[in-house]
Amino acid sequence: MILASQDRASLPAATTSALRLLLNGRSWLCAILLTATLGSVGNAFELTDTLMSYVRAEFGDEAYQRLQNYQRLQLLASRAPIDRQLRLVNSFFNQSRFVSDIEHWGEEDYWATPVELLTTNAGDCEDFSIAKYQTLRSMGVPDEQLRIVYVKALELNQAHMVLAWYSRPDADPLILDNLINDIKYASQRTDLKPVYSFNGSGLWSSKAGKNKRIGEADKLSRWRELNQRMQQSEQP
Repeated sequence: MILASQDRASLPAATTSALRLLLNGRSWLCAILLTATLGSVGNAFELTDTLMSYVRAEFGDEAYQRLQNYQRLQLLASRAPIDRQLRLVNSFFNQSRFVSDIEHWGEEDYWATPVELLTTNAGDCEDFSIAKYQTLRSMGVPDEQLRIVYVKALELNQAHMVLAWYSRPDADPLILDNLINDIKYASQRTDLKPVYSFNGSGLWSSKAGKNKRIGEADKLSRWRELNQRMQQSEQP
């Protein structure tokens, strides 16, 4: 959504070809990049040897190293206090480049998995928010404390997405944003206007400054498709 002022150099031709295979589903081997298995709550993403070997062969040593660092992050932060978990996860994913979906995936709106984001070292605001949400969930952070929030970035007059962490249901949440590394309370982010939010448990509207539950997150087609891909990865 928001085009940050970062390097948006095109991916190498070999990488672009591999990504096209991913999206078109032309190879079962490429499909392993779409997902990593998320076990029971509190377990890290399982990055299989097959996936790691494929990433190294097709995307190079740097992509392989990013996934190794991701595994180390989860081991390091899984038992850390929540404030440290938030800082580590936010800063880790914010190292990747911002690239629009149309440039990166050849689609107007594509929601990537954490493995896709890290393998290609790029994504847009939805991808950053989803990766942070799924990683914190894998570390055992309760779903009710996390919401992915669709906002309007007022200064840029553009749509944007961030992740919010609530210490209590009625608390002023902390905002994890790919635009800045500092984690601030929502009340301090006067540049952001919430529109709606969601997690694995529901969907909320933010009209008139109030959060009103309006149904299930499955109403969001992109979220539904992402979860279907995640579930398919767990099947034999």
